[in-house]
Amino acid sequence: MSVAADHWLTRIRRLPSPNCDARGEGERPELVIVHCISLPPGRFGNGLVEALFLNRLDTRADPALADLDGVRVSAHLFIDRRGRATQFVPFDRRAWHAGLSSWRGRPSCNRFSIGIELEGTDTGRYTAAQYTRLGRVLADLFDRYPGLGPDAVVGHQEVAPDRKRDPGPGFDWRRVLLPLARR
Repeated sequence: MSVAADHWLTRIRRLPSPNCDARGEGERPELVIVHCISLPPGRFGNGLVEALFLNRLDTRADPALADLDGVRVSAHLFIDRRGRATQFVPFDRRAWHAGLSSWRGRPSCNRFSIGIELEGTDTGRYTAAQYTRLGRVLADLFDRYPGLGPDAVVGHQEVAPDRKRDPGPGFDWRRVLLPLARR
């Protein structure tokens, strides 16, 4: 796996989301934001996250989905519980993942970040397969985009602390970042 010239990862599933647009002039990836998601919360492997990112989610299917009616969101990448990755937005485009956010005094993190969603909850733990895949993806991103490195990988809670808690206390930052710092 590597980041190709078209800003898509090689050898993973691609499902292009309409929920993206061009980055601002001169904007490039300088931050990776790690998120978590499951729909309905705590349920895994049902394809509903993909449906959300593709604007195909039937919000009437479960009362827990009702507040997502009309929501248009995406992430660059989704990593399921088995470690399978699906890319929705090429890395040179702005995915709609962070919302109202700020990092090191810079507002609107979507302009300069890559959003990676892990299938999970902000109160649970993540799988070994997810950590392995995330580590490989981050290494590939660091190789492709010189503005990225271990110090530019944060959780959603760090860029939107008043609104978000993900990926949560069950996420093992050392497990992901220590091997990357040694590269």
